[in-house]
Amino acid sequence: MLKEIQPLNEKETRAGFGEGIYEVAKKNPNVVALTADLAGSLKLNQFIKEFPNRFFQCGIAEANMMGIAAGLTIGGKIPYTTTFANFSTGRVYDQIRQSIAYSGKNVKICASHAGVTLGEDGATHQILEDIGMMKMLPGMTVIVPCDFNQTKAATIAVAEYAGPVYLRFGRPKWPNFTQENQDFQIGKAQVLSVGSDVSIIACGHLVWKAIEAGKILEEKGFSVEVINMHTIKPLDTEAVIKSISKTKCVVTAEEHNIIGGLGDAIAQVAVRHFPVPIEYVGTNDTFGESGTPIELLKKYGLDTPNIVQAAEKVMARKK
Repeated sequence: MLKEIQPLNEKETRAGFGEGIYEVAKKNPNVVALTADLAGSLKLNQFIKEFPNRFFQCGIAEANMMGIAAGLTIGGKIPYTTTFANFSTGRVYDQIRQSIAYSGKNVKICASHAGVTLGEDGATHQILEDIGMMKMLPGMTVIVPCDFNQTKAATIAVAEYAGPVYLRFGRPKWPNFTQENQDFQIGKAQVLSVGSDVSIIACGHLVWKAIEAGKILEEKGFSVEVINMHTIKPLDTEAVIKSISKTKCVVTAEEHNIIGGLGDAIAQVAVRHFPVPIEYVGTNDTFGESGTPIELLKKYGLDTPNIVQAAEKVMARKK
């Protein structure tokens, strides 16, 4: 039952990254960290203190950082690049495509402050297209963990995963509800509740919103299946097919444009294997704006009531 899922505390997902890279660096001497003038924002202080010779401050030169990271892999290093999601993708897409993805380099692109929950910095910093941009690159793995514990686990897991990875996480404190020291499996969805009336598939911050929505729907008498699709690529198609073939409808929820994101990935699976009604919760072909995270989630329809509404709508459609 979803009501049994309660947050342990509230922590920033970016802090989970900071702890994760420090932990994996203690075990793997090939792990190195690069940043574009944002070491504090990416919570790298502990890593820098312990491993100063494995830290590279590239300054406000993100394209150069990607090139350096690609080069470091040739010597066997496992570079983690760190900056805001907008600067990790939009500003450096050419370098990622040519020097990392096309070349198959083992670079871990770690992107904080993703989506509208970046908050007051506004539209220029709130990238909502990055999941789509990165999942379209051949060979690129795309991971969007849901809380502090899972971000930490994912950060550790990608060090042992061969090939380029895009790891996306956020700025604000957020409910931390998954298990500590969990076994993070790349490409394997996490089923949080089993249900038969509607599937809600979410990623990132909206997993918690999906849980909240599921609790409301359960109180209304519906049987809800909530899935944390933390890996967007490679997508766990087996989990999607198993769920939608049972519930016959699905809601997708993401802090990203509905064009090209998680929703489109789920829709591709459905149309190929088991067509069902789908409702999308995400931003609708728009940029963000300045505001608090909660204000922006509400304005752009990314909060709990909107997921509930989408679920009720999609269940009515299948009838």
